[in-house]
Amino acid sequence: MLDIRFVRENPDLVRENIKKKFQNEKLPLVDKVLALDEENRTAISDAQALRTERNALSKQVGVLMGQAKSDPAKLNEANALKEKVTTQAARLSALEARETELGEAIRKIMLVLPQMIDPSVPVGPDDTHNVEVQRFGTPAVPDFPIPYHTEIMESFGGIDMDAAGRVSGNGFYYLLGDIARLHEGVLAYGRDFMIDKGFTYCIPPFMIHSNVVEGVMSFADMESMMYKIEGEDLYLIGTSEHSMIGRYIDQLIPEESLPQTLTSYSPCFRKEKGAHGIEERGIYRIHQFEKQEMIVLCKPEESAQWYEKMWQYSVELFRNMDIPVRQLECCSGDLADLKVKSCDIEAWSPRQQKYFEVCSCSNLGDAQARRLKIRVRSKEGNYLPHTLNNTCVAPPRMLIALLENNLQADGTVTIPAALQPYMGGKTRLTPTQ
Repeated sequence: MLDIRFVRENPDLVRENIKKKFQNEKLPLVDKVLALDEENRTAISDAQALRTERNALSKQVGVLMGQAKSDPAKLNEANALKEKVTTQAARLSALEARETELGEAIRKIMLVLPQMIDPSVPVGPDDTHNVEVQRFGTPAVPDFPIPYHTEIMESFGGIDMDAAGRVSGNGFYYLLGDIARLHEGVLAYGRDFMIDKGFTYCIPPFMIHSNVVEGVMSFADMESMMYKIEGEDLYLIGTSEHSMIGRYIDQLIPEESLPQTLTSYSPCFRKEKGAHGIEERGIYRIHQFEKQEMIVLCKPEESAQWYEKMWQYSVELFRNMDIPVRQLECCSGDLADLKVKSCDIEAWSPRQQKYFEVCSCSNLGDAQARRLKIRVRSKEGNYLPHTLNNTCVAPPRMLIALLENNLQADGTVTIPAALQPYMGGKTRLTPTQ
């Protein structure tokens, strides 16, 4: 969410930013919000002038009423001024109502205007224009066929999607045995990995109020992602970032407590609207999954450095699992409206012989802080912190990458050394069927 003063002083930059995000339908909103802002400032100025005059007149009425005791003529003057004060009160009430109306209209537009993107973001209309920056590890294709990931899991008796379909419908699954244990082992390792990086472990609320939803994401994202609890002002979170950032709503944070570095576990619930390709069957896109997240609140001048650190943590974690990955810079049209800069970490799929997204690291600048009224108290005055988030690990997709990259010709799966302590010391999984 932009500062209205920034839009007022830099309308051409705001328009250019909208064009870079290929949202030309929003261009008329700039002129509209500027006109509303001008009217609002006029209403505020007129209201203040009325308050000043009313206060002066009220004092005069008091003086005249005192003088009326010895000079009855002053009573008429006092009554005339009282009538004027009454008229002004009605006018002031109308102006204040208009201020509220205009303020709400301005806020609605400001919630829709996209955040200013970083100059380094490549310009492009959609994710097909995202740019590969670098690769880590050597992608390999074995000389034996790799089954679909659910078939690998089934060979260990590790998944039951048919039963989940009967119980909950499409987009759900039961994990069983060693596959379920591997799933939890990945989460536990991600947790401990981030704790070792100095992050504080947290388990947040899994439901949040609508004002928090509005503060952490755009309306378009909310509509496509969030499940609402019927009859309640509560939404199921799509990622723990939502409630973790929401934790600071309306708070004034001491500067000396920055940066706030947190790693949070949660289940995540997503509608996942729309049709997806055949490679997104199985557990690739599902309505419920678990995830370990990393979140940072920091000084504005430090957010660029934290952005670099955070995506590099993802690379390190996946390389510890013997999974080749690459960093992909998200283009302007692929950025959600609140994001300043974002990149994906993609894991190598030897079965598909291509990379697929497993992590998304984002710098949101002061967008979420402005929406949620999160401020930092410093000696020089209060200011808005920057917020960042990144997937530490989301086991459904991590499991796909882990199983495919560690599958052996005999059907066994080698367990990376980093995960072995979480698997009771097992070094490999052996098919049961």
